[in-house]
Amino acid sequence: MKRVIMVIAMITLSTTGALAQTEEKTGTDNRSKISLGIKGGVNLSNVYDSEGEDFVADSKIGFAIGGFVSIPLGSYFGIQPEVLFSQKGFKSTGTFLGSTYEMTRTSNFIDVPILVSFKPVESVSILFGPQFSYLTKQTDNFKGGTISATQEEEFSNANLRKNIFGLTGGVDFNVDQMVIGLRAGWDVSENNGDGTSDTPRYKNMWYQATIGYRF
Repeated sequence: MKRVIMVIAMITLSTTGALAQTEEKTGTDNRSKISLGIKGGVNLSNVYDSEGEDFVADSKIGFAIGGFVSIPLGSYFGIQPEVLFSQKGFKSTGTFLGSTYEMTRTSNFIDVPILVSFKPVESVSILFGPQFSYLTKQTDNFKGGTISATQEEEFSNANLRKNIFGLTGGVDFNVDQMVIGLRAGWDVSENNGDGTSDTPRYKNMWYQATIGYRF
């Protein structure tokens, strides 16, 4: 996570300087205008703060699609709410109720980040803020092992938290109406609801890359 944030910061600093020179030549500046946009892309997700020696997680790729609105608070700051359909999850191997398994979990979320934006130049927006997520569907695909249909059903229907609070941040590069976004995010809430879940307890984390169009 730290390495990704450092890379995003380095890209932002180098790109900001180049785009600032370009904007000085063109004389355009739309930072004080309200704009709507749509975007889509991919998530590279995993989990962290896992508990249990038998729980091993690997990254999983999913997709994200949604829209956003940029609300200026002057030329340099603003608020950017977004609504996204976002796939997260992980791949894991381990044991459950004495059985071994290989599993790919896909979790479908409605994500609502409320981001504060800092716009040093028109073409670059640096964003950070809270994110509220609602779990709409979760699919577990098992391969190998001796897990029965009953165990799989019990594993899938454990008491998981559906409303999750997290944090996310990153940078948007604005090229005319096109918006290229890079994000990193992580859950603050654990997934195990009121604490009665028997499944491994974890928090989601993800990296996101999107491309969009601003109206």
